[in-house]
Parts: sequence; structure tokens; C-alpha cells
Amino acid sequence: MTENKLSHGQAKSLLQWLSYLENLHSKEIDLGLRRITQVAERLALDFSFATVITVAGTNGKGTTCAFLENALLSEHIDKSSSQIKDQHNIAQPKTVAVYSSPHIERFNERLRIDKQDIEDQYLISAFEKIEQTRGDISLSYYEYTTLAALLILMTVKPQYIILEVGLGGRLDATNIIDADIAVITTVDIDHVTFLGDNRELIGYEKAGIMRAHNTVIIGDIAPPLSVLEYTKKIKANAIVREQHFCIQQSINEKNKQSATWQYCYGMPQKLPCVKPQVFSNLIKPFIPLDNVATALTVLSQLTIELNALKINRWIEQTKVVGRMESFTYNGVNIMLDVAHNPQAARHLSTQLQRQGYNKIYAVVAMMSDKDINSALIPLANIVDDWYLGDLSITRAASVEQMANTLSQLNQSYNCFDNVTDAFKMACHNSNENDLVLVFGSFFTVAAIRPLLLS
Repeated sequence: MTENKLSHGQAKSLLQWLSYLENLHSKEIDLGLRRITQVAERLALDFSFATVITVAGTNGKGTTCAFLENALLSEHIDKSSSQIKDQHNIAQPKTVAVYSSPHIERFNERLRIDKQDIEDQYLISAFEKIEQTRGDISLSYYEYTTLAALLILMTVKPQYIILEVGLGGRLDATNIIDADIAVITTVDIDHVTFLGDNRELIGYEKAGIMRAHNTVIIGDIAPPLSVLEYTKKIKANAIVREQHFCIQQSINEKNKQSATWQYCYGMPQKLPCVKPQVFSNLIKPFIPLDNVATALTVLSQLTIELNALKINRWIEQTKVVGRMESFTYNGVNIMLDVAHNPQAARHLSTQLQRQGYNKIYAVVAMMSDKDINSALIPLANIVDDWYLGDLSITRAASVEQMANTLSQLNQSYNCFDNVTDAFKMACHNSNENDLVLVFGSFFTVAAIRPLLLS
């Protein structure tokens, strides 16, 4: 396929570039590595200077990446705080970069370098170089922007690069880079059109980020056989939850959590062990402790010294936008969560049941290609009233689709022309003892979050 190339000097701003890229390729999602690999070879991408950690999974990728980012950067600062003098100066030595998608408010969120979002000009320069290099090879928006992030990382040369897989793993654009450590957080049903409709098929796609003889950390408590069999096939160094590491959690009468993470707890004779770490007084951790356990196991492979004091500090520091993110808005408790599949909804429901709100009002909008029924069922028993809003996006589910599911569940609901009106009415009907929960999609959270920051 050949498309109209961008004229010299035509695109000046980041927004102009992104608009151009949105219309460059015939498909929004077009899995496969052939096109992007061809351009990457022309760009001579080489990450031999860094330790690359690639993170795949149905849920938990973003929080696992954020915890690793905090831990690795904190370790660097503790050892040599004088080295990071100006985090905005790209010439300064850098420690950890995270590439993730999608963003919530600004495209620049997709690439963080020492916890700073990348600036426009670096992206623009990378886009210009790709445009000059790709010839007549058509790239999707995600392929093009992923290449841009990788080009910037070639310039910055951080010590650690954390790549969050966008979709699946085997055919995701991030998989053109060989991971030193691969991570699979969880495997559940999502993106069935592209990955398959069962855990075995989906697991196989996610296992594709592994590399022969390299380490893979599997954080799923019951991984599909397809994942485990792939580790054997390529002779990966597989470190598997409930075989080699575990986390045990407890909650006392004051609703304070404590947890113990232990590495090599199942087969100590085959792996170097780390002393069990107990971290406690976690009143409301901002990220799932399952993901903390997975990330700690990654850190153990990087010879990072672990102790309970550090772990508690990292947990406290790790807050991810749109993941059980709390606000107060006009005296009302608000929680934003991008949960959009059954597994994420189950986790969200479990966490909310522990928090003791009088009533929960749910503001929801989802994409039509999601399993709406299975994503709403886990919350049906704890939500007192539903507020359904339209999103001005082609992929979005209609209010009628969501209402149909809630009707079958005998739920009370209210319909609105847009998510903002739904949110404002939910706030109007709640008080300081209630919670307004906004969830269902990254787009849903993106529509409401600016209101809470203004």
C-alpha cells in the first residue's frame, strides 16, 4: 500500500503530526511485525546499552511498570543523587524509561524518562526521521509512534527500558526489541477479535515476548498451559508464581493490610533464594499487591537489594493515573478506574467492598467490542445506581447496549447524552459518605479527569 507522503515542512506541531498519523494506514489495529521490522532495520535500532524489560498481560501491566520505575529510579537516586541534576535535560545520564499506551490526557504520557513525560520536540524529530526513512512502507499509528519512542530511547540511552505491550505480545510493535526479562502479569479474556476467545489462545500470544534462554516472570496465579509449554519449548528461565514466588496477604481488625513476598518458595534447590519480605501497615495501597509481587521478583533478578522499608516506600509512591485513582470533587468522593474487562472488574469490586462507602454510584461508558455483560456483572451487587453516558467515539458502545445489560441484571440506571452529564448528576445525588465510581474505558476516565484537576 502506498499513501500520500507528508510534504516537507507541512507538519510543524505534535498535534499536526498525530493527526497525520491517524490517517496514514488503512487499519487502526493491524497486528504484525513485518512492516515495522523493515523500517526498524533501516533505522539501525540497537538497545544493547540497556536492560530491556517487556511487560505483557491482560491486566496489571501499567501498575507493574510503574512500580518497577519507582523502585529502579529510587535505587539510583539513593546511590548517587548528584547524577540526576536536571531531569528535563536529555543530555543528563538517565536511569529508567517507560513506554506505554494508551495515554489518558496527553500523548506525551506514552514515554516517560526518569518519570518525566517526553517533550514535543523529541517526538517531532523522531517522526521526521521515520518519515524520511520508511519509503513506501505503510505504518499504523501505533507502529509509527512506537518506532518514535524507540528512536528517542536510542538517543537518551537509559540504563533500564521498560516496554509495556499494547496488545497481545507476539505481534505487538514492542516485540521487535528482544527483552532481557519478559513479564506476563495476568492472562484473561479481552481483545478476542485479535487474540482469541480463551485463555490458552491469549496466553500463547502473550508468551511471544519471551526469548530463548532469557528470564520470564509469570505473575498469573494459574497461567495457561500454552504459556508454560512455550517456556519449555524455547528453554526460557521461567520464574512462575506459586512455584517460585508467592505473596500472602492479611487484613487486621483496623483494616490495615500486611503482606509477605517470598521468592523461590516452592523450589529452593533450583533457584537462588531471597529472604521473605514482610511489608505492612498498608491502609489503602494504590496498586494491587499481586503486581507488587511480580515486580519484586523482577527486581530480584536485577540484583536490587530488597527490604521491607524500601518496599513499603515504593508501594506508597506508586500511584498510576486512572487505576483506582481517588479525588474529592465538590465534597464528593470520586474514584477513576480504566477497568474494561471481566478480570479488572472483579478486582475493582473486591477492593471496593473493603472500603465501606454508604452508597456507590457508577458512571460508565465502554467500547462496543468489549464483553460488556461480563464486565458489569461483578459490580452489580455493590453499585446502588448506574449513570450511563455516550462517548463521541466510533468504537463506543451505545447507552442502549449498556442499559440492556443492566436491565437483565435488574439494576437501576439513568441514561445521558454524554459522560460528563452522567458524572455531574451522579455527584449531585451523592454525599460525603458515598462514592462516585467512573470506569469502563481509558476514554471514560479521560473525559472526566480534567474536571477533577481544574
